[in-house]
Order: sequence, then C-alpha cells, then structure tokens
Amino acid sequence: MSTQAAPAATASPSPWPTVARAVALLTVGISLLLTAFAWPSVRSSVHDVPIAVAGPAPAVERITAVLGQRVPGGFEVTEVADTAAAEQLIRDRKVYGAIDLSSGTPRVITASAGSTAVVQTLNSMVSGLGQAQGPGAAVASRDLVPLPADDPRGAGLSAGALPLVIGGLLAALLLTRLVQGGVRRVTGAFAFAVTGGLATAAILQFWLGSLDGSYWANCGAIALTIAAISLTILGLESLLGFFGFGLGAATMMLIGNPLSGTATAPEMLPGWSGSLGQLLPPGAGGQLLRSTAFFDGHGATHTATVLVTWLTLGTVLCLAGTLRRRPAATVADTFAQPAVRGTV
Repeated sequence: MSTQAAPAATASPSPWPTVARAVALLTVGISLLLTAFAWPSVRSSVHDVPIAVAGPAPAVERITAVLGQRVPGGFEVTEVADTAAAEQLIRDRKVYGAIDLSSGTPRVITASAGSTAVVQTLNSMVSGLGQAQGPGAAVASRDLVPLPADDPRGAGLSAGALPLVIGGLLAALLLTRLVQGGVRRVTGAFAFAVTGGLATAAILQFWLGSLDGSYWANCGAIALTIAAISLTILGLESLLGFFGFGLGAATMMLIGNPLSGTATAPEMLPGWSGSLGQLLPPGAGGQLLRSTAFFDGHGATHTATVLVTWLTLGTVLCLAGTLRRRPAATVADTFAQPAVRGTV
C-alpha cells in the first residue's frame, strides 16, 4: 500500500502594511548609515586645532591675529619663544605643528604622523601668509615627525580603524553564541584581544610598513582597543540581552567609528563630535596607536584612561549580568529537587 506525502503547507503572503513597515525601517536604516559616515567628512574643517607660534613677541602677536581673521576659531595658538620649544610641543603631542618666525620669514614645522590633514591645512595657510609678504615668497616646511616611507599617506593606519571595531564586534557576537558563563566570556575576550593585537600590529608594522616604534607597545594599544570594544558590547548584552548587544554595536559602529578622527584629526570634525569621538574606544584607540607608533608614547595618558574605563565597565557589566541570572537558576533548581525525589 503506497502512501502519498501530504502537500507542504504554503505560508500565506504577508499583509501589505508589513511590507510597508519593512521598507520604512530599511529607509531609516540607510539614512542613519549615510548620516553617520558622510556627515563628519562633508562638514570637516579646522576647529581649535592646537598649534604653536615661535618667535619674537610682536611677530607672534601679528601672525596670531592674522590667523584669527582668516580662520576664526580654527586654531588654538600656544606662543613660545624659540624653535626648540615649538619642536618639543610637537613631539609631546601637545600641538599638531608650528609656525616658526624666529628667522623673520614664516616657516612651518609639521608632524604628518599626527595628522596629514592638519599638515595640509597648515602648509596651505602659511603659504598664503608667505605670498602676502610678496610675490614669489617661498615658505620652508619641515616634517618633524614623518610617517613611514612605506606608507607616507598613513593609509594603513586610517584603514585599520574599522577592522578593529568590526573585530571587537565579531568577538562579542561569537562569544555570546558559542561560550556560556560570564567569566569564560571575559577570558575569551581578553585572549582574543591579545592574539588580535599581535596579529594586527604585525601586519601593519612588518608587512604594510604603516607603523613605527615599538612593536610590543603597538600590540598593547591595539589589544586594549579590541578589549574595550568587545567587553563593552559583551557587558551590555549580558545585562540587557539582544537590545544591549544592538546598543553596543550601534554605538561603536555608527558613532564611535565615524567620529574617531583617525583619518583626519578630532579637531577637524564638526562641532562637538570630535570631542565625543575621543571618549569612545575607536577614537581613543586610534590616538593611542599614533602615540605609541610615532611619538614614543607621549600624549597616551588620556586615551589609555578612556580605554581602561570602558574595558573595566564592560567587565563589571558582564559579571553583574552573570550574578543576576545565577539566583534565578538556583531557585529553579531548589524547586525542582523535591519533585525529583518524589518521583524516585
């Protein structure tokens, strides 16, 4: 006797209002993505960029006034007496560059390792000042802290910012799906941060030639960034579930990455967005890596503190979420035990 399989039930088509809601959500999503990534670039300009002006006091005051007239609010000027003082400020990452008036003719001292965008802006501005003194007046420019010869545009450092964010996000995603237990997830996040830091620094420094400085210091900067991102997302997921994961991922991808200022400089982002970006792991991590790779660790204190704060917060949230779930599981086991003994 042969039997015929029953025809598979076909799902009924979704109502048209459901289709309309899906389209509306997709439209909002792509609009948010475009705004998050395009707005900082389109509105990029100089805002309180710290520079030094060296030379006699009258000349310094005159050039500072000219800068204020040409780019109102564009530069935050530190007045110093001589070239050596200006160079020290650049090496300490307290300023991006300097205008040196010690010789009577404006000269620009830059640090392309700090920001190629600021270097271009400063060179253009000083060139304009030189031409104002007379046709054909040349302005000398000297790069005090250059980028590596293998990557003179800093493309590797700029392009490496997004993979660090994605790496931290993927770590949180896989650990929440494959690993049970808050302590084990935290341990896995730290372990991946170390191995990811070793691998990423090796690629950027030894293969692409985008980094200088101590390999181990660069490894530490990258590992700290990955750990801060992954543990923050893990902690939010542990406490708030899927909503927490989405909140953490959106914060790092849609706010932290576009506002990191790694490709240009935080001071070139519109309004307050550059300052906000430096309080999030992607922005702090990018600036920390510049400090370890090109400036012997100068200027790293603030960024390292930001990353350690996020890392600590994420770890605490992970453990808090685990402790919150544990009493519920214990109570369930307590109620289940009498039933088991009665059955036996």
